[in-house]
Parts: sequence; structure tokens; C-alpha cells
Amino acid sequence: MRETHGDLDRALADIVAIRMQIARDTAFRGLGSATLAATGALALVVAGAQALLLDEPTARPVVFFGLWVAAAVTACLLIGFEAVRRSRRVHSGLADAMVFNAIEGFLPAGGAGLCLGLVFARFAPDQLWMLPGLWQVLVGLGLFASARILPRSVPLAGAWYLLAGLTVLALASETRHLSPWLMGVPFAVGQGLVAIIIHRHSGPGDGSTDGSADGDADADL
Repeated sequence: MRETHGDLDRALADIVAIRMQIARDTAFRGLGSATLAATGALALVVAGAQALLLDEPTARPVVFFGLWVAAAVTACLLIGFEAVRRSRRVHSGLADAMVFNAIEGFLPAGGAGLCLGLVFARFAPDQLWMLPGLWQVLVGLGLFASARILPRSVPLAGAWYLLAGLTVLALASETRHLSPWLMGVPFAVGQGLVAIIIHRHSGPGDGSTDGSADGDADADL
């Protein structure tokens, strides 16, 4: 009896491993171009609001970064909700594994960004001007790390974020001031670029409509 249970456990473990391997080798189609574009527009809205309402962002770093953290959380929730909804339709039984793989690719960059923010705020508050550029670099690295399950052109967006982050660091080093536009414009352009890539890759049959998306996903599996 114990041997039977042992064989069953091993068989279940093998099935889980096979499903995870298939998920790693399958292109993730849970991202929606409209939602990604909306997060880029959100970045511009936040930047514009801060430019109008914050006379001196550098003197109010808590408000400055608090708004951006709230915008980032909102964007993640929008993208995550869309990813789960689309994955359940497009990837069917592999949906959970596909979403997990997508999160796994971005998790190190996201965790590093959070830790950097906490360390700078606690031990080097006078160096907070570096944080926007560093965050953009980390987003670029996250896109590079996720390139294996996303369209092949996604590294172009990763390169944009990487170059934008380095440029923002160079520009901010001259004044060491926080600028809403040095945060908003790179993210708006980057998210717009990712949205265009996802839209071009998905084609007319994939998206919020039914049609060939399910058939293509079934063919991939």
C-alpha cells in the first residue's frame, strides 16, 4: 500500500514538473496591449499632476515616491488582472503555470526595486534622486529576463528602459533633484512600446475577442 502511494506521489510530481516545463517553453499570451498602453498613460497623468501640484518634489520625497508607488501598484493590479483573465481563456489548463512563470521573471527586479527604495529612504535619503533611474534599469532587466516567454521584440523595450534609466541617472546627477517627467516620460514610452510589440505579436485574432486565439493556444500545447 505504501509503495502504491509512493508511486502515485512520484507520478503526480512528474506531471507537475512536465506542466511547468511546457509552461516555460510556451509563449505567454496573457498580456493585453490596451492595458499596457493604459499604464503608460497613467505614468503621464501622475507626472503631469506632480508637475502641477508639487512645487518642489525634492523637498517632499514621501509624496513624490508615494504617488509613484501607488501608480506602480495600480499598474501591476491592472496587468495582473488582465493576465489572469486572458490566460484562463488562451492557455486553458496551463493558465496558472503560465502566470506563475511570468511573475517569476519580473519578481527579482521588482523585489530589488522595493529593497533599493527602502535602503535609500533609511540610509541615504540625500541620494533618492538616483531611484527613478535605477527603477527604470530594473524594469529593463525584468523584461530581458522574461524575453523567453514573451515576443522576441520585447528586448527592444528592455533596451529602452535600460538606456532611459542610465540617461535619467546622468541628467539627474547634474541637479540631484527629483523630476516628475524623468520618471513619467520613460515609463510612458516604455509601456507604449511594450503595448505595440504585444499588439503586433498577437495579431487580429488574439486579444479581447474570441476567434483563433484559443485555437492557436491549443496548437501550441
